[in-house]
Amino acid sequence: MNGKQLAASLVVSEAVVSIAMDRCRMAGLVDAEKKRVNVLALRDFLVYGIRYCFPAQPGGLSRGVPTASSAQPLNRTLSSNSEGFVWKDPKGSERGQTIVPLYENVSAAIKNDADFYALLAIVDSLRIGKTREREAAADELEKYINRYAVTE
Repeated sequence: MNGKQLAASLVVSEAVVSIAMDRCRMAGLVDAEKKRVNVLALRDFLVYGIRYCFPAQPGGLSRGVPTASSAQPLNRTLSSNSEGFVWKDPKGSERGQTIVPLYENVSAAIKNDADFYALLAIVDSLRIGKTREREAAADELEKYINRYAVTE
């Protein structure tokens, strides 16, 4: 997928993609040509670092799109008696504590990509979850890596 296609699928500008890819290259998350992801480094960053770089603090109750342990695949294994977590969206299907998403247009970007939605929800659990939720999220992330990633 080229930068233009990636920008369109993420509902961001090509400049945002370019800057992000440059940062990923500098961090060793993609190769020098920005064509291959260093899957093991990305996994380690998400599991151990995302909550420090992109912390999230649950906010007030609002209508929105379920995320973190309130969304699939984590809501199948983790149950909670408290309010769930959502990305604020007036067209959302659930009510819960708001989580600021990693970027503004996330609700539009996930509409046609269930795997992308699941991965962002997993990442949100890594950002805000307690130990049990983070461990479950790391297990789910590993399943996606094993299914899709080339780790050679």
